[in-house]
Amino acid sequence: MAAPARFIVFVTIFASAFAFAYGHDPSPLQDFCVAVNDADAKVFVNGKICKNPNMVKADDFFYQGLNKAGNTSNPVGSVVTPVNVVQLPGLNTLGISLVRIDYAPYGLNPPHTHPRATEVLFVLEGTLYVGFVTSNPGQNMKNRLFTKTLNAGDVFVFPEGLIHFQFNIGHYPAVAFAGLSSQNPGVITIANAVFGSDPPISPDVLTKAFQVDKNVINYLQSQFWWDNNN
Repeated sequence: MAAPARFIVFVTIFASAFAFAYGHDPSPLQDFCVAVNDADAKVFVNGKICKNPNMVKADDFFYQGLNKAGNTSNPVGSVVTPVNVVQLPGLNTLGISLVRIDYAPYGLNPPHTHPRATEVLFVLEGTLYVGFVTSNPGQNMKNRLFTKTLNAGDVFVFPEGLIHFQFNIGHYPAVAFAGLSSQNPGVITIANAVFGSDPPISPDVLTKAFQVDKNVINYLQSQFWWDNNN
């Protein structure tokens, strides 16, 4: 199947899935609530305030460009192109968003979490090794790791808030799309947050938490932690 045809099939599948899904975010109390740019907002709310409905245009519900590959020339070999409420104001209050993920050969979308969303991943091209880790199940029990190797056409779900990753184990570039159950799912990349926070977490804290020599922590905090989210 040619690439444009595969893209059309993917869009059809995701459109059907969203049509029968309930959004994670609070249900809207109006037909739509197109987001106002934060710089123009005069009040702060949990989400974004609504644009005057009389000023709303079709372009407020439109985004163009997910057919274009992202630039994976970076240390992790992947790039995430999001379409959330920031890029598509018409998503405000609708409880869904979308991302495209491009992977170079052996590219990695590093372990991360989405604090506000469950993610369903669809592989368009390539072979990905994916997985997530459960939350702490209780005393004297280990966090469980669930992994799967995915090929084109496969789907995998990452539950809300759990650490997960995708790794391209193929010799060729890979492409995946993911739907998320929030207009603004957020992303916390574990290594970046722990070792690259601003200001840094105290090395004494991390030394004890990871039970390694302080020089190891100092080395990790001195690294440049790449953010692969556009």
